[in-house]
Amino acid sequence: MSTISSVGIGSGLDANSIITKLVELEKQPLTSLKAKASVLGAQLSAYGSIKSQVASLGDVAIGLGTAALWNPLSVSSTNTAAVTATATGVPAKASYSVEVQQLARGQSVASAVQATDASIGTGTLTIELGTWATGMTGFTPGSAAAVSVAVVSGSDTLSAIASKINDAAAGVVATVITDSTGQRLSLRSSSTGEVSGFRVQVTDDDTTNTDNAGLSRLGFDPQTGAFGMGTTALTTVQALDAKATLNGVPVTSSSNTFAGLVPGLSIKVAQVTTAAAEVAVSQDIATIQKTITSFVEAFNVLSKTLTEGTKYDAAKAEGALFQGDSSTVGLGNALRSLVGSATTGAAYSRLSDLGISMQRDGTLLMDSAKLGTALTNVEGVKAFFTIKNANAAESGFGVKLKTFTQGLLAATGAVVNKTTALQSSVTANTKEQQKVTDRAAAVETRLRRTYSALDGKMASLNALSTYVTQQVAQWNKSTA
Repeated sequence: MSTISSVGIGSGLDANSIITKLVELEKQPLTSLKAKASVLGAQLSAYGSIKSQVASLGDVAIGLGTAALWNPLSVSSTNTAAVTATATGVPAKASYSVEVQQLARGQSVASAVQATDASIGTGTLTIELGTWATGMTGFTPGSAAAVSVAVVSGSDTLSAIASKINDAAAGVVATVITDSTGQRLSLRSSSTGEVSGFRVQVTDDDTTNTDNAGLSRLGFDPQTGAFGMGTTALTTVQALDAKATLNGVPVTSSSNTFAGLVPGLSIKVAQVTTAAAEVAVSQDIATIQKTITSFVEAFNVLSKTLTEGTKYDAAKAEGALFQGDSSTVGLGNALRSLVGSATTGAAYSRLSDLGISMQRDGTLLMDSAKLGTALTNVEGVKAFFTIKNANAAESGFGVKLKTFTQGLLAATGAVVNKTTALQSSVTANTKEQQKVTDRAAAVETRLRRTYSALDGKMASLNALSTYVTQQVAQWNKSTA
């Protein structure tokens, strides 16, 4: 007997169709499970957004509830081209009159013109930093040790000597200036101020050389009359301190920045003035107002998400993703309740006193004009947001908001708990779908085995029937 290769052949039944329909019945629960999985996935994604929005609101709350927000200062100048200032700490709120008589600069000198790439001579250049008296008639060495630069090769050009000076880090910068007449060695102080002056003393290997010959051509020491460099006024610039008056008091600085004159304030000068520049340090109301605006915006984003997620559309007779969900509805109610809470011990007790009011749709509306008026009393607004009372429910709004958002995002907080519960439901749904799929596969295997057995039995019976029919026909012939 041949093997039955397709169920239904032996029995004549449409077994495949029967099996398919029975298996589909077994898989029927998958339809609702998959629909539920789609909803759970959307809810999990939505709570990811809610978590992010709560975190953003919490970031703003940290600023509102921290005293540091309320200390920003704005520094302005009536002549920013000449005088600017920046807060380096917490300067007193005041104004300062600044007049600039002189800018700081470094010393610079240049040699006489030399033939391009010509050798200069050999010996030692000794560079020493210090302070020149007015007119460079006397030199007072500074605290730094003099630096010696050896020129041992007779073939060294100005460029080679400039490189050696720069490598020696002697407090000066050497540059070779080349034009149609030849080359000059230019030396300039690395920093500014009277103390950045310098002299260059030369020990020339050729003792017969004068200031205009050999390495002596690069010396600069007016005090001793050695003028190898800076032979004209046009090639010599004396180092100077910056000079100014602050509220009529003469002040000096080795740089064009005056630091430490006023605690927490750094003043930078860039031009000599003909009239005083007024520098004002005041409360930075714009930054405070911007942070409060950021709070309103962050609150509204979260509030809209919660409102849209829990609403019921009567026209369509369908609820939103979290319609009727106690966790999400409760979160929205708690948020609105917090906004309506009062603060005690401050000039202002509610957000509405600052011009921030709750709308019917659950969002906040800010009256900028009213807020601006409230901010004329910055300390009062600061207390409203930052004061800490024995009864936490009556503390500053920023403090309460910070505690509220941190609680939601804590390991056992409402947002984290809801997210965990949704993730557990997604996992359980996936497992249940797999169970249904496995059960349907087992049913299909069993049915195919059963129908295959039936095919085999029917094939045997059909063969027996054919044999009996043939025998009866043969017997009839033999008895005819």
